[in-house]
Amino acid sequence: MSSHLRPGLTLPATVRLGLFQGCLGCLAVIFSGLLNRIMLSELGFPGLLVGGALAFEQFVAPSRVLFGQISDAHPLASRHRVPYVLIGTAAFCLLAVLSVPLIFQVGRLLQDGSQPGLALGIAALCGLFALYGLAISLATTPYLALVIDRTSEQERPRAVSVIWCMLTVGIVVGAVAIGVSLRSLDGVSDPVVLQATLSRFMTIVAAVVMLLTVVATWGMESPLREGPDGTATRREDAIGLHQSWTLITSSRQVLIFFSFLILFTLALFLQDPVLESYGAQVFAMPIAATAQLNAFWGVGTLVGLLLAGLWVVPRLGKMATARLGCQLIALSLLLLIVAGLTARIPFLQAVMVLFGLAAGIGTNSALCLMLDLTLPQAAGTFVGVWGLAQALSRAIGKLLGGGLYDIGRSLPLGQGPYGPFALVLGVELLVALAALVLLSRVNVRQFREDTSRSLSQVLELELG
Repeated sequence: MSSHLRPGLTLPATVRLGLFQGCLGCLAVIFSGLLNRIMLSELGFPGLLVGGALAFEQFVAPSRVLFGQISDAHPLASRHRVPYVLIGTAAFCLLAVLSVPLIFQVGRLLQDGSQPGLALGIAALCGLFALYGLAISLATTPYLALVIDRTSEQERPRAVSVIWCMLTVGIVVGAVAIGVSLRSLDGVSDPVVLQATLSRFMTIVAAVVMLLTVVATWGMESPLREGPDGTATRREDAIGLHQSWTLITSSRQVLIFFSFLILFTLALFLQDPVLESYGAQVFAMPIAATAQLNAFWGVGTLVGLLLAGLWVVPRLGKMATARLGCQLIALSLLLLIVAGLTARIPFLQAVMVLFGLAAGIGTNSALCLMLDLTLPQAAGTFVGVWGLAQALSRAIGKLLGGGLYDIGRSLPLGQGPYGPFALVLGVELLVALAALVLLSRVNVRQFREDTSRSLSQVLELELG
């Protein structure tokens, strides 16, 4: 890769670049936590509708591979990454603001039960979340490729730790912002008051996210050199879509790791559609308190990321740390099930910290493995593939989490609201154990041998 694309990142520059990840973390709390809670508990949406609508954000995940390849091969304004990040961010900020009035409109249609208005409202809600997912994919895939472009193999682990710590900081900041800004909504059930307050809150958040994204990416990518005809030259290592696909399919390890990422991510987020309702219905927690569950999880994740990056991975290695992370995630899910039997809020909060710690340790090692299983010559495309795995898992998690909750409510699982939530967490525990089994089949050395051989063949064909 040309030197002007990989000048290295100082720690302050890495932190600044990580501001974008922090913004994504903040928005994730709002969408996966706050809006879930509002739709399920305040507006009375069926769980399957909530999970299904939010899952459309992830169903468009195959676009990540396309966006990654496009950013590899087609620069905008003489840059391969940053313009795509800014365009995607502007789009998902606008869609985030539009989501609030649409959600409340669908809530009114649900109460009226009028057709075909209700069907059209549900279709519009699913469509909005699909567009939101496309915008997220357009912004995040080139962004992660930019991280690879800007770092050497030696610098990358530190950069990953810092940037994903910023993601976790964003989750914590988002949870705290929700708790502080929306404390006035405790006990409020009037949809008119809820909509007005949430719309104002979302507009402020979107404006801050756009501003911070500009700050994060400013000057992070040098323009391409101009050729003799005055147009930007191609990257020296750029390869086409067909060649990228050849590399992706050249090793069975890609499929194995792809499957592991799906199970690992599912083990972290299957409870997402119902977690805040778990706190509301089983522990009788108000809106601000259930939002704080994400803060406890985020603090644990931040500590886990730092522990893994600075201490655990250097001593145990990436694979052993990934195994430890999966084991701790399984333990945390078991304790989440037990917490519901006690209905003690401090116990739930402590378990969320442990769950976050496990998530941080597992995520750090999984990300390091992901970068080890990425070729710089097709960074955007490979990042798109790994992003596809994670996004598909988030989609399955949202749909399956809401669906399992509805199934649990229709089954005789004991008195009270606990049974359906226990069903969701029990299935998630089994998924964590399955991820642990699949991890034992991941082999980085085999991947490198296979893809290096395939890359040589691709370059030979291109040289003709």
